[in-house]
Amino acid sequence: MATAQAHDDGTAVERRQLLNVAYRLLGSLAEAEDAVQEAYARWYALPPARREEILAPGAWLTTVTGRICLDVLGSARARRERYVGSWLPEPLPDGTEWGRTGGTDPADLMVLDESVTMAFLVVLEAMTPAERVALVLHDVFRYPFAEIAGILGRTPAACKQLAASGRRRLRTGRAPVAAAGQADAVRRVKEAWETRDIAALVDLLDPAAVMTADGGGLAQAVLRPVEGGARIAAYLMALAGAAPGPELLVRSVNGAPGLVARSGGTVLTVASFEVADGRVTRIWVVRNPEKLRSWAA
Repeated sequence: MATAQAHDDGTAVERRQLLNVAYRLLGSLAEAEDAVQEAYARWYALPPARREEILAPGAWLTTVTGRICLDVLGSARARRERYVGSWLPEPLPDGTEWGRTGGTDPADLMVLDESVTMAFLVVLEAMTPAERVALVLHDVFRYPFAEIAGILGRTPAACKQLAASGRRRLRTGRAPVAAAGQADAVRRVKEAWETRDIAALVDLLDPAAVMTADGGGLAQAVLRPVEGGARIAAYLMALAGAAPGPELLVRSVNGAPGLVARSGGTVLTVASFEVADGRVTRIWVVRNPEKLRSWAA
């Protein structure tokens, strides 16, 4: 009984860790919560005697959560082929900016670091499910390859190779940390948009910049990425011309400076940025309301 009691006492800490693992693996807060709930359901479905035999419930739950996420990732590709427009990871707010502290909402339990930036998560999407699991568990959460092998059903050596392959994809896909000047660049984008200054906006955007939007068929958004700073600026100016315009706020998005568009107290759009040498190189815009539930006041 002592093992089971110790596990119950540490459930809140474990749940936070499992949610952080699952979100990085899946890029979806809703799917991460479902995966963790399923792992706990399997734990409590075990006979009491079997639970008492498990000396490290946290490790058991991590293994089960990892396997569930692996299955979800395997089926996600087919689902995303049917997705309307581009699919982007679900953006995360910083609860403290919205007056939420010590909450139990999944979004408020996320550790906002380099491994949840939109740039990092987007590159993870290009990996195979096995590469993603091996890289995230080992490089982000420092799980040994011997434990990862139990999740992937492969040898530790094979898991090490999968993580190495994932790292190569990261280098090729350019997933940098937030640039030192990102906050300033985002603030200037906001000012240019609000003043309808297209020349200033073009100057802030890299000529080869790319903007990807995710409306999921539930909100208006371009279906394909918009390429080129001038084209992106023209598109943003067209949005700025719509009346009435939304309130634009500089807020943390996945731990990095971003923009949030709000109207009547409802968050309609969350934008993430990649900045290099003072200019915006990538913009990721999430408008799918199903992905913005954690942004409700």
